[in-house]
Amino acid sequence: MTWRRPGTRGAILYAMLAAAGSVAVASVARTESKRREIRRGLDGPLPAGPLIVISNHTSYVDGVLLALACRERGRDVRLLATGGVFRTPLLGSVVRTLGFIPVARGTASAAASLDAAAEALAAGEAVALFPEGRITRDAGKWPERAKTGAVRLALRSGAPIVPVAMDGAHEVIGDRAHLLRTLRNLVLPPEVKTLVGSSISVAELVGARGGVEDEATIRAVADDVMTQLIDLVEELRGQVAEHQAGVPRE
Repeated sequence: MTWRRPGTRGAILYAMLAAAGSVAVASVARTESKRREIRRGLDGPLPAGPLIVISNHTSYVDGVLLALACRERGRDVRLLATGGVFRTPLLGSVVRTLGFIPVARGTASAAASLDAAAEALAAGEAVALFPEGRITRDAGKWPERAKTGAVRLALRSGAPIVPVAMDGAHEVIGDRAHLLRTLRNLVLPPEVKTLVGSSISVAELVGARGGVEDEATIRAVADDVMTQLIDLVEELRGQVAEHQAGVPRE
């Protein structure tokens, strides 16, 4: 699998869809985005250069919300999305033009998406993904334990990871009753909050665990990264997660 640079056409389409998406989201939700204060006192755009953005996954609308949040902070992300989206007439052509990357979940070829993502990072792009690999099945909408793809991609590319927590997206589009929920949201729009964390160096996390990039270390570092993302989710919710590294997968 190879990644195709969006080019001017993709940039124009991204800008148009982002503008339309912002209007659409504003009609059914109240959004708030902020960056956690960090030691350097930065509260501005996302870092330049190759970048991996991760977020928790509670709703079908998460991809749109994450892309809009990142664009507000100066980066157009190339989102890893389920392969079914790319097989949809018209929509598939659109997401390819935007430089998004298909993921064949649950198949042997799923790892090939990391090759395409690595190509995008090598070109200086920002790549966004949901490390859980699916919408959380936890009744309380807490993040599940992450898969290791984001960490492997960071080690391969040298790109930092920036965690972005979201809360309230499941109130915009949930698991069922989409029409009724949308009508309700037009009258009483739910609040959707995002919180951007500081950059994570995966190489440093690996070094802190002995510096050997074996399976056990990669698994442990994936939990370390997910813990930082869940810290942000806790901060947004004002609650404490029962599972600090993510809800165990069924």
